[in-house]
Amino acid sequence: MKLIKVAAAVLNQTPLDWPHNKQNILAAIDTARAQHVSVLCLPELCVTGYGCEDAFQSANTQRMAWRMLQEILVSTRGMIVSLGLPIFHQNNLFNCACLISNGKILGFVAKKFLAGDGIHYEPRWFKPWPSGVRNTLTTETGETFPIGDLYFDCGGLKIGFEICEDAWAANRPGAALALHGVDMILNPSASHFAFGKIEIRKRFVLEGSRAFGVTYIYANLLGNEAGRAIYDGGALIASAGKLLAEGNRFSFADFQITTALIDVDITRMAQARLASLKPQLEEAERGSIRAPFVYPPLDPQPTEINLATWENSLQLKAEEFTRAEALALFDYLRKSRSQGFVVSLSGGVDSATVSCLVAIMVHLGIGELGLETFVRKLDYIPNIADRRTPRELIKRLLTCVYQSTANSSETTREAAKKVAKALGAQFLEFDVEHLREAYVAIASKALGRELNWAEDDIALQNVQARVRSPGVWLLVNVQNALLLSTSNRSEAAVGYATMDGDTSGGLSPIAGIDKAFLQGWLRWLEREGPIGFGAIPALAAVNCQTPTAELRPQESSQTDEADLMPYPVLDAIERAGIRDKQSPLEIYRLMRVQFPQYTGDQMFIWVDRFFRLWSRNQWKRERYAPSFHLDDENLDPKTWCRFPILSGGFATELLELRDYVTREKSNEYGK
Repeated sequence: MKLIKVAAAVLNQTPLDWPHNKQNILAAIDTARAQHVSVLCLPELCVTGYGCEDAFQSANTQRMAWRMLQEILVSTRGMIVSLGLPIFHQNNLFNCACLISNGKILGFVAKKFLAGDGIHYEPRWFKPWPSGVRNTLTTETGETFPIGDLYFDCGGLKIGFEICEDAWAANRPGAALALHGVDMILNPSASHFAFGKIEIRKRFVLEGSRAFGVTYIYANLLGNEAGRAIYDGGALIASAGKLLAEGNRFSFADFQITTALIDVDITRMAQARLASLKPQLEEAERGSIRAPFVYPPLDPQPTEINLATWENSLQLKAEEFTRAEALALFDYLRKSRSQGFVVSLSGGVDSATVSCLVAIMVHLGIGELGLETFVRKLDYIPNIADRRTPRELIKRLLTCVYQSTANSSETTREAAKKVAKALGAQFLEFDVEHLREAYVAIASKALGRELNWAEDDIALQNVQARVRSPGVWLLVNVQNALLLSTSNRSEAAVGYATMDGDTSGGLSPIAGIDKAFLQGWLRWLEREGPIGFGAIPALAAVNCQTPTAELRPQESSQTDEADLMPYPVLDAIERAGIRDKQSPLEIYRLMRVQFPQYTGDQMFIWVDRFFRLWSRNQWKRERYAPSFHLDDENLDPKTWCRFPILSGGFATELLELRDYVTREKSNEYGK
């Protein structure tokens, strides 16, 4: 029996924040050492931060990363530690994992498969390293180190790497490493959160450990690192197909350490039993870097996985959404040095959702960190330490403003007031009707006619949304706060939002999530809520309403779905057309099956409306405030879904659809 204690660290890093990133790395190393860890895996590009974007191409970024690496080395004595950083070699930049043993660099393993789809853009900055190639890296001081497709023999323990995307590829490097008889594969990752993604990670970690007969250690980033992507942490350690340890997700801490005690003899015998593994004995030493290392004697210990209760919830997507948003808001607040949030609270679903998420952020953060640590992370905010309860903190951090015009109802006003009171937020009311009247009068005088609803419907609606923007921005500036926009993904898809009106804000936290989900989530929050927080019954005042923009006179009985289409239909069309790239005709046929309760004429109107609105409103999506990435159906053109601002607008495809519907109706009438 050869027992070794190993660990994966998840870190909440910030791009180019050298002191902070170094401090987190050193604290993680010290904590792991105190727990008698011999092998520690840290996340991908943890020295620089993963989200440096084009700053990766700065020579200064390379110099600072190397300097930080040198300053960290001395703290790794007595341990084997992997660190992620960019390495400039032969006029190319590589995403590398550096393996350190006893304070000395053993070499650099370069990533083979770069993430270049969806939210990822690695091929813009890095080059993929070719399989089987090894080079020598020469530093500015003349030192030389191995770099490339390497594995390491540290005191008889063979260690290899799969760096994040490497493990997601069909031809993953672990297969070749297994042929060289490695005992352990480290996976330093920067794997963004998406609904349900943790199960995919578990599968490749478990299957990698089983198929390759190794111990597999997966380390991830944590929190809102650079603005849009959310990292959930969730470290994993598996051995020979068995999950040994799993870290909690969405922690508010700077770092977390997940440990396990592994028996190397077990994995070696697992490899011996795998008939598919035919060792390449003639190449056994190629790519191997040897270094002495003495592992301390350890006693066997029982292994237990104690995950948070919410991970087993029947409402897992709702729980994930709540915790991802809460952590992302907290990190965005403190990393942007904002002194609080302001929400234009309309009394509807979207603004109520955003306000509730801020309040939940405070409760979950205090629940994990304790009041003192939570407040210390926000100590740049004046007088924040004077707040001694969660409600006092919420009142300091969240201001809700209800802004009324003549078309606003008492129903929405009371709903907004009840929600703000239930949360403990500061609640203000602005009457902006006189501003609306003034703008309408100015335009009417200039045009030489009175504006009216029959001719100027959209303009008269939009001016109400826009007059709400200057006042709330003024409040934000006075408070040095961050204005949260409340537009959702369904609205973004069809442009059902007013630029410089209800889209105003520095951050749009729910722009990546559809309206149908938000409606269900808010009903869940009213009745049940996340584990460890509970329900907010006051939301009944919001949930009982039919969604409306309240921009037309009340006698018009305006509703969102009457203006657009039922939200479930809108979301289904969006997924089929934008995510799955199906044509309008294909979508029409699909929707007729999926929603048989609606007539063909009605479905034709909705499909036609969606594509016309989608095409003409790309410019709006380009101007949305930064939003959080929550799933792989995002419409954010800066990170996921690119579409031309000017296009043919699916005109030909919609004519094809119209012809098909006409023929369909003729056949029906002829029966």
